[in-house]
Amino acid sequence: MTQPRPPWSARRRRLLAVLAVGAVLGALGAVGLPAQYGVTAAFLAALCGFLLVVALVVFVAVPGPDTLGTLLRTPPLAGAVSVVAVLLVLANPAGSLRWLWVVAALAAALWTAFAVWETRRSGG
Repeated sequence: MTQPRPPWSARRRRLLAVLAVGAVLGALGAVGLPAQYGVTAAFLAALCGFLLVVALVVFVAVPGPDTLGTLLRTPPLAGAVSVVAVLLVLANPAGSLRWLWVVAALAAALWTAFAVWETRRSGG
């Protein structure tokens, strides 16, 4: 027998509403503003739309409170982020953003170590 999902908190609903409004206002701005501002508004609308989809996926996949803690203790997610960060380091051998990708790879490696340690410690 499965338990019913807990209802979403007001914070989750508010975040989704703000992202949806941001996407709509950005799309309206892309159509109604002059070219240089319209392009920026279009990018912001696309970013809000992307974050809205990501938030929906996360909220459906991780029901209940402590979403961030659950994601931080998920080794497959941390490992995937680590692999992508290392690939970004390797893809940019002499670029101006290499330092950023190296820092991201180190942070992802620390996250992966933490997630594996927490999973082993808690026995889960």
